[in-house]
Amino acid sequence: MKRLILIFLLAGWAVLLTYHPCWAARAYVTDTFEITLRTGPTIENKIVAMLSSGQAVEVVETQGDWSLVRVPDGAKEGWVFSRYLITRLPWSLQSRTLKEENAALQTRMAQMESASSEAQRQKEELASELQKKTKLLEDTQASYEKLKQGAEGFLKLRRTNAMNQAALETARLDVENLRKEVEQLRSSQMTRWFATGALVLLCGLLLGVMVGRQQKKRKSFYA
Repeated sequence: MKRLILIFLLAGWAVLLTYHPCWAARAYVTDTFEITLRTGPTIENKIVAMLSSGQAVEVVETQGDWSLVRVPDGAKEGWVFSRYLITRLPWSLQSRTLKEENAALQTRMAQMESASSEAQRQKEELASELQKKTKLLEDTQASYEKLKQGAEGFLKLRRTNAMNQAALETARLDVENLRKEVEQLRSSQMTRWFATGALVLLCGLLLGVMVGRQQKKRKSFYA
């Protein structure tokens, strides 16, 4: 059934080539075996070359069951059976193309895996760096809080010290004033004691004088 369809397709191409003799279609030698390239469209014509399976050719024209083909490099031209030509890409070429595509995909996949591994490594490095930066930030914040508390304590201590200095200065002034007052009181008491002593001494002298006079008067009276 497939062969009949292929023959009908080839017949259609033959008709088209009959009306368009200058048009060259791309075709391939059918899979699995080699075919002969002859000088004319009969099996009696001389074989000029053997075309391998999968060989690309240009169909120049078609006559009945035969097609005039040209090898793309232009070095060879001859007649082959049309039924040995196919328009689809031969399985060998498809297989080679698929292998090349598969190799390219594997290479691409390897590159993507390598890029993914590199991205994962960079991600892990960034995560580690972020963790370190976060720890450093937390330590810095804790140090700042301690420094802040220490600064507040220092300022409080400084204020307390200033208040103590002021209270000490006030106490020193009070002590100095008290000392002066004591000195003044001591000086006043000494003066008072000195005056009292002088007064007592004077009174004693006066009393002695008066007593002496009384004694003299008594002696004069009895004399």
